[in-house]
Amino acid sequence: MNRAWLVAAIILALPLAACAAQPALVPGGVREVTAHPLPPFQMHEECVKLEPGDRVDYTFKADAPLQFNIHYHEGSAVIMPVTRDKAMSDAGRFEAIVAQEYCLMWEAGAHGTPLDYTVRFLRGKQ
Repeated sequence: MNRAWLVAAIILALPLAACAAQPALVPGGVREVTAHPLPPFQMHEECVKLEPGDRVDYTFKADAPLQFNIHYHEGSAVIMPVTRDKAMSDAGRFEAIVAQEYCLMWEAGAHGTPLDYTVRFLRGKQ
């Protein structure tokens, strides 16, 4: 089984409840996390329901390379409008073009890593 298929299968198998473990981000809300432990080959997600025009500002930093994406599910497909391979840091602004629950997902490599990140939810044009 190739890596892309395995990642897609894992993403599809993740329960949506994993996103609900923390209070939902609200418009104007910010989530700042420092030194979140990300063991080898483990994933962590932050999910938020966005409408067209809503935005998410994000930044992250890790001590070891990891995989990062922003994705949503459409039927059995996983759509990943943002992907970063072997990244130790990144920052950006993602703007939704369709209403969906979007998840920012980080996946550690073989060494694991602590993860620092900030996610800010901004309502669309007002």
